[in-house]
Amino acid sequence: MERSVVAIVITWDSERYLDRCVEGLRDQTLKPREIVVIDNASDDNSVAIVERALPATRIIRNQENRGFSAAANQGIAMTDSEYILLVNPDLYLWPDYLRLLIDAMDSAGREYGAASGKLLRGTGSMITPNGMIDSKGIRMTRSGRHLDIGSGASDSAEVVESVGEVFGVSGAAPLYRRSFLHDVAVEGEIFDESFFAYREDADLAWRGRLFGWRALYVPAAVGHHVRRVTPEARKSLPASLNRHSVKNRFLLRLKNQGAFLAFRNAPFELWRDLTVLVATLTIERNSLPAWGWLWAHRKEIAHKRRIIQQRRKVSDRELSRWFAGR
Repeated sequence: MERSVVAIVITWDSERYLDRCVEGLRDQTLKPREIVVIDNASDDNSVAIVERALPATRIIRNQENRGFSAAANQGIAMTDSEYILLVNPDLYLWPDYLRLLIDAMDSAGREYGAASGKLLRGTGSMITPNGMIDSKGIRMTRSGRHLDIGSGASDSAEVVESVGEVFGVSGAAPLYRRSFLHDVAVEGEIFDESFFAYREDADLAWRGRLFGWRALYVPAAVGHHVRRVTPEARKSLPASLNRHSVKNRFLLRLKNQGAFLAFRNAPFELWRDLTVLVATLTIERNSLPAWGWLWAHRKEIAHKRRIIQQRRKVSDRELSRWFAGR
């Protein structure tokens, strides 16, 4: 059976990794019907590399960096495939990645709106795996954090894994059903463009859960990902990215969390919230504007929350099993 798939790559000064990323897409055993590149005003040779390596690719050049969410929404809106594969430019996919994901989703059932494979940490321009796990899906904690399953652990060939359900999938190389994306959109926005960068994948996963969708982890589908945003690297990250991280931590909960989870998780969330507040007042003062943004946009956040909570099909009690650990 023919499956209609479009791959969307979002670039921003990504020239170091693009040759290897394009190689992975070009070698897929199940070929995407089209590859679309959305460039967020790169100052390097990202666009030229894509034009050389994939001359038939449709390229959209934004005049400013619109952020990951807005660029992803652009790419999704200009295509009409049954499936959408989002690919970070610093990611290399094994040849069977796309085929294995679609086969697994077809077998699992139409309530599964998202899937991802096993992502391994990669290094250098060739995105060479270093034996560490990058992500096996998203998990949620009672302290309000979203974490990549297995992140930083050693990958062992001796461990046999099966296809299984996860809370959500990482935004590095997710495959989505278009029906899922259309269903979870809020006033036309699939990815919430207020997030700009970081945590937008967790927001989409949580909203999908509220609306009754499920997500799949397919360990045989493998990719390598150069992850530059990690907790241990926080001090070396741009101040703007850390501000978005603080802002989005609260935006994620303000939109999606119901009363039951708020009360259940309060002892864990409030302690970590206090830690974040103290940090922004002392050692990370560049992130203080995040609090001002949340206050200035409180009406917009409340509006989105009303829409989501009115449309939800799954209770917090049902979702509580996915919120574990700190």
